Amino acid sequence: MSAGTARVRLSIPEGVDPGAVTGASDELLRAIEALSDADVTLRGDAVSIAGDPAEVELLTRVFQQLFAAAREGDRLRVDDVERLIGALRREDARALRSHDDVLLTYHGKAIRAKTPGQRRYIEGIRTNTVTFCLGPAGTGKTYLAMAMAVCALQRRDIGRIVLTRPAVEAGENLGFLPGTLEEKVDPYVRPLYDALFDMMDAERVHELVERGVIEIAPLAYMRGRTLNDAFVILDEAQNTTPEQMKMFLTRLGFNSKFVITGDATQRDLPGKRGGLTDVASILSGVEDIAFVELERADVVRHSLVGKIVEAYEAFDAQSLNRGQVQIDTSGAGGKAAGKARHKGKDDGHVRAHQ
Repeated sequence: MSAGTARVRLSIPEGVDPGAVTGASDELLRAIEALSDADVTLRGDAVSIAGDPAEVELLTRVFQQLFAAAREGDRLRVDDVERLIGALRREDARALRSHDDVLLTYHGKAIRAKTPGQRRYIEGIRTNTVTFCLGPAGTGKTYLAMAMAVCALQRRDIGRIVLTRPAVEAGENLGFLPGTLEEKVDPYVRPLYDALFDMMDAERVHELVERGVIEIAPLAYMRGRTLNDAFVILDEAQNTTPEQMKMFLTRLGFNSKFVITGDATQRDLPGKRGGLTDVASILSGVEDIAFVELERADVVRHSLVGKIVEAYEAFDAQSLNRGQVQIDTSGAGGKAAGKARHKGKDDGHVRAHQ
């Protein structure tokens, strides 16, 4: 062993299934080796790591996390290991620790922060009355907010949960749709129900909805109300108008928390000013309000989701660059007119995404 090489032997704790540490067909071991230059071998009930001291130290912490997860009965996936190594490399080893648990679901699944960004989000909710969370699809904006709400209800920190979304496709006017109010609203709030059913028994959810402990309604029905003793989540906030956002925020009552989530790249109101456009500038000096931005690194759905988001962002950037090149290569006599036309397109593009 050379002077620049370190070696560590870790014994798998008694009672821990080695298969939970290595994954099916050793897929977790292969993923770890692919993300590190260190050599990893498993013999019997011990894992040996050899390589650069810094890498050995990092993988030692990775396997300690794997041991802890296996002891708790969690079966980690390759995506989980990749996120853990990324978090540790960013010197945030707390990304998967047990004290970051938000909620233990009715079927025993622990919901916890899986990235540094998600941890900032959870801390923002815990320490502030109003929290804004912006980020791309798959970053857990709605899911983690729902878990925090269910946890607060179980601890009796609040008396009810209120979940709301703007019913954009129906123009906030649901009267023309057939059926009862619940049937009219259902298509717009189905993702919120899906999250609830993942955390609570379906029968319990329906019971709490019938009793009004959990209320799910379109944003238009929030006008004129004061929401006391409640955990309130406004989902898909990029589809609100500035007037709706102000209306919603002024519904805040005593002993309540508000969480507002949105993704500015998925607006369904082109050409109209969005409720999230200037809200950070307007409220930046107000205490007890947090703004958290999640990124592609915080995507915790299938790993392909992050790649899809990245591909769309690259395409948008290329499209913008192509437009600039066309203007820059025009004749001298047409440059001024070309720039004027391009400016008009840019202004429209900005308005459509605000």
